[in-house]
Amino acid sequence: MLLGPDSEESFYERRRGVRILGVWVDDVTYDEMLTRLDDFITAGGAHQVATVNPEFVIAARHDAEFRAILNTAALCLPDGVGLLWAARILGCSLRQRVTGSDGVWRIAEQASRRGYRLFLLGAAPGVAEEAARRLCDRYPGLVVAGTYAGSPAVEEEDAIVERVRAARADILFVAYGHPQQEKWLARNLARCGAAVGIGVGGALDFVAGVAMRAPLWMRRVGLEWLYRLWREPWRWRRMLALPTFAVLVLWTRLTGDEQQQAQ
Repeated sequence: MLLGPDSEESFYERRRGVRILGVWVDDVTYDEMLTRLDDFITAGGAHQVATVNPEFVIAARHDAEFRAILNTAALCLPDGVGLLWAARILGCSLRQRVTGSDGVWRIAEQASRRGYRLFLLGAAPGVAEEAARRLCDRYPGLVVAGTYAGSPAVEEEDAIVERVRAARADILFVAYGHPQQEKWLARNLARCGAAVGIGVGGALDFVAGVAMRAPLWMRRVGLEWLYRLWREPWRWRRMLALPTFAVLVLWTRLTGDEQQQAQ
């Protein structure tokens, strides 16, 4: 279901995208993402950004809180190649895959030019610090105002919020994995003082070099999931979301149920 400026749904009336199995995904490119982030920071307030992939969509079918967070986020990036495929099956289009893993680098580059302050939260101890070092090496002038592993535990939230507020961050990357990172941001972003909060999953691991991304050719043909399964076979249970997602999308196409709301 493609929605645009003429949509009757007020929340989406200035956004273009597609709702896939009940989850909204914005049709944006990397350049448009960066423009949106500039707009969010200029506007002030708190703007949550989600990096949506098929695993998110399947999880959201059984987690009403997670689904609501995604559907009220300021921006839902089409992170998974499966979303581009699903949009085509449903008769719509998403122009570009916009991943959190590549997006972290692009956002850091933009931040170095604009003078935005970053805070890197989550991942294993030491990972955020190494990611910050590599980002700053790549982009001289970048300000990483703080790093902290912490955890998504509710009892740690007040202390973490104070850290981020003290750092005066403009953009907060949170790497706790879904749906914990999205729920953490929904509860705390407005208290942190950052204009933008983005759940980035394992992206800090990739930036820090503690995890390896698939070769570029595998990413281009949509086989990054296979590379990750080969490198991390323990992920096989999570990967079951992919065939489930494909079957549900095809069923949606066959039945004409464009919304395919969660059961």
